[in-house]
Amino acid sequence: MESQKPSIQSLVNTIKREILSQGNGSHSFLLPSPYDTAWLAMIPDPRQHDGPMFKGCLNWVLHNQNEEGFWGDYDHDGHETSEGVECLASTLVCMVVLKKWHVGSALIDKGLNFIHENAELLLTRNKDGKFPRWVAIVLPGMFDLARAAGLEIIFPKSTERAIADLFSDRQRVLEREELVDQNQYYPLLSYLEALPPIYEVSHESILKHLDSDGSLFQSPSATSSAYLATGNEECLAYLQSLASNCASNGVPSLYLVDEELAKLSMVHQLTRLGLTEYFDREKDEILAQIYRNYKHEKPAAKSIHLIAAELYKDCLEFWLLRMHGYGVSPSSLCWFLDHEEVRDPIEKHYEHFSSVLLNVYRASNLMLPGERQLEEARAFSKKFLQKIASGGTRDGNIVSSSHRRMIEHELGLPWMARLDHLEHRMWMEEKDACVLWMGKFSCHRSSLVHNQDIVQLVLQSFVLRQSVYRMELEVVKRWSETTGLSKMGFGREKTMYAYFAVATSISLPCNSDVRVMVAKSAIVITVADDFFDMEGSLEDLEKLTDAVQRWNGEGLSGHAKTIFEALDDLVANFRVKCFQQSGKDIKENLRHIWGETFQSWLMEAKWSRSGGAPPTHEYLDVGMTSIAAHTLVLPSSCLAIPVTASHQLWSDPYHPITKLLMVITRLLNDIQSYRKEEKEGKLNFVLLYLKENPEANIEDSIKFVQLLINQMKEEFLQHVLNEHSDLPEPSRQLHLGCLKVFHMFFNSSNRYDSDIDMLEDIHKALIIPPLIPKLKPLSPLPKPPGPKHRVFATKSWSGQFGLDCFPRKSFIRYRTSSHSGPVKRLEKMYKSSSFRFCFA
Repeated sequence: MESQKPSIQSLVNTIKREILSQGNGSHSFLLPSPYDTAWLAMIPDPRQHDGPMFKGCLNWVLHNQNEEGFWGDYDHDGHETSEGVECLASTLVCMVVLKKWHVGSALIDKGLNFIHENAELLLTRNKDGKFPRWVAIVLPGMFDLARAAGLEIIFPKSTERAIADLFSDRQRVLEREELVDQNQYYPLLSYLEALPPIYEVSHESILKHLDSDGSLFQSPSATSSAYLATGNEECLAYLQSLASNCASNGVPSLYLVDEELAKLSMVHQLTRLGLTEYFDREKDEILAQIYRNYKHEKPAAKSIHLIAAELYKDCLEFWLLRMHGYGVSPSSLCWFLDHEEVRDPIEKHYEHFSSVLLNVYRASNLMLPGERQLEEARAFSKKFLQKIASGGTRDGNIVSSSHRRMIEHELGLPWMARLDHLEHRMWMEEKDACVLWMGKFSCHRSSLVHNQDIVQLVLQSFVLRQSVYRMELEVVKRWSETTGLSKMGFGREKTMYAYFAVATSISLPCNSDVRVMVAKSAIVITVADDFFDMEGSLEDLEKLTDAVQRWNGEGLSGHAKTIFEALDDLVANFRVKCFQQSGKDIKENLRHIWGETFQSWLMEAKWSRSGGAPPTHEYLDVGMTSIAAHTLVLPSSCLAIPVTASHQLWSDPYHPITKLLMVITRLLNDIQSYRKEEKEGKLNFVLLYLKENPEANIEDSIKFVQLLINQMKEEFLQHVLNEHSDLPEPSRQLHLGCLKVFHMFFNSSNRYDSDIDMLEDIHKALIIPPLIPKLKPLSPLPKPPGPKHRVFATKSWSGQFGLDCFPRKSFIRYRTSSHSGPVKRLEKMYKSSSFRFCFA
C-alpha cells in the first residue's frame, strides 16, 4: 500500500500540471476524432502544395491507427452499429489523407485489410433493417472520397445488398430534405464534407450559415470542407485556432471555445470518478470562478445544434454549484421549458437529447422544497428517458446499450440510495458513462476518462481504498469476535454488511476511526435490536435497559452482559479518540444517546407484547429513536474534521437535520418491513396509519408514507446543502451518508435482512478490482518516405450506384468561386467519371 502512494502523488502532480493548470485542457476536453483530424490534415499548405497546412493533424493520424488496422473506437465484442460505421468512416478518410500526402502505405494496407475482414459486421443495420440517417449521408460520401483517391476497397459479396441500400437511402435523404432543415437535429449542410459532388452547394449557402466563430455548425470536418470550397478567411481562422490548440492531441468532433464548459466538465468527471479529494483546491477555485459569472436567468440557444451543449453546461453548473453550497436558481436550468422553439425540438428528437435529458433528471435530484419548476423538468425528462429505457426509440442506434444502462440505473435507483464508492466504480467501468451530448455521428465524450494519467490514478486510488477497507474490515471482525457479538447464536450477523455500508456510503475523506467506530456501533445496534425483538424476556430487556441508563452492568448475565460490555468498550474507545482530537470528553453525551436508544427498544417491545397500538405520532416519537440513525451519526461527527461543537450536535431537541434523518430512516424501514412485522405482531407506521384511516387500503397507506418521505427528503437536502448552516460540512455529509445507507438497505426490499442480496456489491466494493479498458499507446512516427512512392491501383468498381441520379434543387445551384485554389483542390479530390465496387 505504501509503495502506491508515491505513484499516486506523482500522477496527481502530473494531472494538476498538465490538465488542471490555468489555460490547459480547455480546448481538448472532448475525445479526439480521427474523422475530423483527417479532414484538417486534408487541407494543403498554400505555400507548399505538396504538403498539409496542419502537419500536426497528419502526424496524429500516422500515430493513432489501432493494431487491427482501423482508426477510431471499435469494440468487436461489444459491437454497436453506430460505433462500427463511425469507425469505418474514420478509417476511410484517414487512409485517403495518407494516400493524398504519400505517407503511411503500410497503414493503408492494414486499413484495407481491416475493412475487407470486418465489412459485414461494420455495415450492420438497425433492428428495423435500416441505416441511421447520418450513416446514409456520411458512409457513401466516404466511399466516393476513397474511390476518387484511387483506393482499392474489396468488400465481401455478403455486403453487396447493404451497400446498395446505403446509396438508395442517401438518395431518399437528399431528395427529401432541405439543405438546412430546422426539423433535423443536424441538417444536411453540417455534413458538407460527405455530400456527393453532383449535389452542388452554392458558396452563398455555405457562407450564409457560418457561425460567428467562422465554423460550420462547430464541426471541424464540415468547416474544413467549407474552407476547401470557398477559401473563406473566417473558416481558416477557426481551423487555425483549432489546430493550434488541439492538433497534437487530435481534433475533437466539436470545437467550442467555452472555458467554463471545459472546466465544469473536468470537475464533473473528477467528482464522478471519486478523485476530488486529490484536487480540492483546484475544484473550489473553479467553482468559485464559475459562480462569479453565474446567471440565474439564461437566454435560449439560437440553433438546435447548440441547445444540447448549452443545456448540458447548465445541468453541470446547477448540479456542481448546488452540491457545493452555492445558491442557484432552478430557472438557470429549467429555462428551456418556457421556450417553445427549444422545447419542441427536444420533444421531437428526444433520442438525440438522451444524455442531456439524463443530466436534467440528475440535476432534479437536488430539488428543494417549493421548486415546482424543477419538478416539471424532472417529469419532462423522466417521460422521455422511460421511453428510451423501454426501447421506444425510433432509431435504435442513436442510444447505445451502455448509455441505455446508465439511464436504467438512474431511473431505477434513487440518488439517495446509491453508495458513492460503487457509483465511482460504475463510472469507471461503464463505457458510455462519460457521454456528454449528441453530435453529428454519436455522443461527444469527455477526454478525461481516456487520459492515461487519469485512468491510472482512478485505478490505483480505487484499489488502494479497497485494500484499506479490507484491513479495516478485519479490525471490525476481530472486535466483533472478541466481544462475542458475532457468536450470539440468534438474530442477524451483519459485521460485513455494517462495515461495507459505512465505508462506501460517501466520498468524504473521513479518517479510519470514523469508519471503524461507526461500523462497530452498527453491529451493537443490530445485535441489541434483535435481542429486544426475538431473544430476551421482558425482564431481561428491562434489566439491560436499566444497566445502560445507570451505565453499570452489575447483575447482568448471558447475552445482556455481552451486549453491555461490548457497548461499554465501544463508548470508552469513542471517548478516548474524541478527547485526543478535540480535547473534549463526550462521555455524558454518549451515555445519554445510547440510553434513549435502549429505552425506545424497550418501549417497542412492551407495545408488541401487550398488543397495544399507540397513535401514529406517539409511535413515530419512539420509532425515530429506535431506528438509531442519530446514534450512528452524532458520535461520528465528533471525530470528523473540523470537529462539530457539542452544543450544536447534542442540542435538545436535536438539530433539524438530525430529526429529519431519524424520521425518514424510520419510515423507509417501515415501508419495506410492514409485511414481516404484521406477521410477527410488531408495530409499523404503515399499519398504524391504515388502522387510523379505515377507509384507506394498504396502497393508500404506502403512498401517504412515501409522500411524507419525499417531502422530508427535500427539507433534509436543504439542510445538507446549506452553506450557512451551524453544522460543519463534514457533519452534514455524514448525515447524508447515513441516509444513503438506510435508503440503500430499504429501497425496494429489506436488503439488510437478506444474507445474499448484498454480496455482489460487497465484492465489487472491497475485493474485485475495477475493469477499466486499457488505452492504446501512441505508435511511433513512420520513417520518412523514400524517393519512390507506393502506387495504388484503382479498380473499376461495378454496380448500379451512379451519382447522376440526384436531383438539382434551386437552393444548391453551383456557383464558381473567386477563390480558385481551394475549389480546384476540392474538385480534384472528388473528380472521377464512374463509380464501381468490387465484391469478393
